[in-house]
Order: sequence, then structure tokens, then C-alpha cells
Amino acid sequence: MAGAEPAFEEFVRARWAALVRYGYVLTANPHDAADLTQEALARLGAAWDRVQRRDNPEAYVRTTMARLHISRWRRTRRERLVPDVPDRPVVDPAIERVDASDELWPAVAALPPRQRAVLVLRYYEHRSDDEIAELLGISRGTVRSQAARALDKLRANAAPHHQPTAGRRG
Repeated sequence: MAGAEPAFEEFVRARWAALVRYGYVLTANPHDAADLTQEALARLGAAWDRVQRRDNPEAYVRTTMARLHISRWRRTRRERLVPDVPDRPVVDPAIERVDASDELWPAVAALPPRQRAVLVLRYYEHRSDDEIAELLGISRGTVRSQAARALDKLRANAAPHHQPTAGRRG
């Protein structure tokens, strides 16, 4: 961030952790979340003057993150191996708590990427079906069907754990 505008630097410092958590919800991987956040912030930095005038840089970054994530899973995914291990991993205590304690997260992470993105945008971002459709480049009907399928899968996954007992044992 050396040489960046002070307002941009302040925004990045203030919102970094929340944006990485959002990226984690989208990607289900802390390393991919950090990469996604960095890429979105780099794009924000390039457009900072224009975005700052509209007075909502966080919405710009979150929208960029959602679009970048969708673009990634639309392309054929290929791993790029690197010769060196990164200097230090990204560790966020909030992500660690979700990983350690929440039964729902493994089921959400197992969903197909489009279904996961629809649920994140609907329930985490509180976006309307029209907004989700526009962000993901799909129809409103597809948003609704993907959400319904995802919720059905989550219910089916939770059903064995939460079935009521048939009666008393004596």
C-alpha cells in the first residue's frame, strides 16, 4: 500500500478482516479468501477516486469479490504450484471459531459453488433475488431454484442429526 491514498489505506486497514471473512464464506478456504480479498482491493485501489465519490467502497469490493469468485469457478480450475511456502498464513480468530464450532459450515462448503454463492449473497449479504441475479449473471428464476436446491441439500444433510424420537422407551 506504499504510496496509496491515505483514505484508501485507512479503508483497507479498517475493513480487511471483515472482507477476508466474507471471502471465506464465498470460497470455504482461508487462503482463497485472502487471495480474493487482495485481488478485489487491488481493483478498488485502481478505481478509488471514482468509487470514493459514490460513497460506498465496501459495496464495490464485496460485489467485485462475488464476481471474481463466480468467474473463478466458471473457468476450469487448475492449481498453480509454487516453489516456496508463503511467509505466513492468514489466521482470523472469527474464521477459526466458525470452523471449530458450526455444524452448518461443512454442509455449506460442500454445496456446488453457484448454490453456495446464492446462499451467501441471500443470507449473509441480505441481497434480493434481482440483485443476486445481476451480480452472478443469471436469471432471477435460476437464483430461486439454486437457493431452493441448496436449502434442500442442507435440510437433507441436517435431517439425520435432528429427527424427533418416535416415542418413549420404557
